[in-house]
Amino acid sequence: MVKDMYIESIELNNYRNYRKVKVEFGKNTNILYGNNAQGKTNILESIYMAATTKSHRGTKDRDIIRIGEDESHIRLFLRKRDVSHKIDMHLRKSKNKGVAIDGIAIRRATELYGLLNVIFFSPEDLSIIKNGPAERRRFMDLELCQISRLYYQNLASYNKILNQRNNLLKQIYYNKSLIDTLDVWNIQLVDYGSRIIKERKNFIDMMNDIICDIHSRLTGGREKLEIVYEYNVNENNFEDVLREKLETDLKYSSTQAGPHRDDISFLINGIDARKYGSQGQQRTVALSLKMAEIKLVKKIISDNPILLLDDVMSELDTDRRNALIDEIKDIQTIITCTGYDEFIKEQVIINNVYSVVDGTATRVRTEES
Repeated sequence: MVKDMYIESIELNNYRNYRKVKVEFGKNTNILYGNNAQGKTNILESIYMAATTKSHRGTKDRDIIRIGEDESHIRLFLRKRDVSHKIDMHLRKSKNKGVAIDGIAIRRATELYGLLNVIFFSPEDLSIIKNGPAERRRFMDLELCQISRLYYQNLASYNKILNQRNNLLKQIYYNKSLIDTLDVWNIQLVDYGSRIIKERKNFIDMMNDIICDIHSRLTGGREKLEIVYEYNVNENNFEDVLREKLETDLKYSSTQAGPHRDDISFLINGIDARKYGSQGQQRTVALSLKMAEIKLVKKIISDNPILLLDDVMSELDTDRRNALIDEIKDIQTIITCTGYDEFIKEQVIINNVYSVVDGTATRVRTEES
């Protein structure tokens, strides 16, 4: 049974180009429109921050704080299972961010995960097929962290140990006797790395169960899509590969094997879309991927995620746009665009419309569903 989760409002203080702003949202479609570089994406970013503690852009906290200020504040109100919640987040230049849920401070980011599930869709996502493997790993990690607190913990531990092992490899160059301490880090790297590999495999299997039908529908039954997890090592041979690559690791002072070097590929009728797919085919695969992500989150959390569409409608042709609109009709969606598009008005229920100009957001229309 799908429950009702939606964002009621967000308030920002000294966040990027906003000195102070409050934006209210309805349960259906909400539009932020205006010219480029006015601050529309910053509002979507702040929602993503409140849900995950991280920027979808990968930006550091100190670079998000308004120029000339020392700290920034996000306050988000949401309703979930008929209960209201408040997320407070303080970003500081000189300290770690502070986060509170319903007025109670939390110590770990994992305590926040699961309260608010969001999916971010931007024009950059349409290039995920042809971009480098880091983008595709990031796609897996961002989604898995939201639906699995354990994955977030394993990934954070793996990255920490990976950095420590790489630092040790650099030190061994100057002090050969330190090589005897490498096994301690190898054991931990294999432990956490194997957990990540297993969860990524499971994630790709679940995505494949969903994406085939979606892509077939988008292509009129002409194309069968399959996602292939290209793991750099598997959980059974990770330790052996680390030993085999020791000389190479020492040469480059960097760990050459592990899930931090994984990739995924997309096969259209058995052919690699990254190498041989047209731009149109690659974009359709990217849209299928995002629509499958929405369905998977629905299935796992038994609720609708919040969808953040950052100027992506203008990048899609009519058929792809209509397919996406059909998918989001029962989901709270917050859309940024440069114009108040007529096609959206005709096909979905519009709640609130805001004009965004130079760090201000002015409500120009309210329509209750």
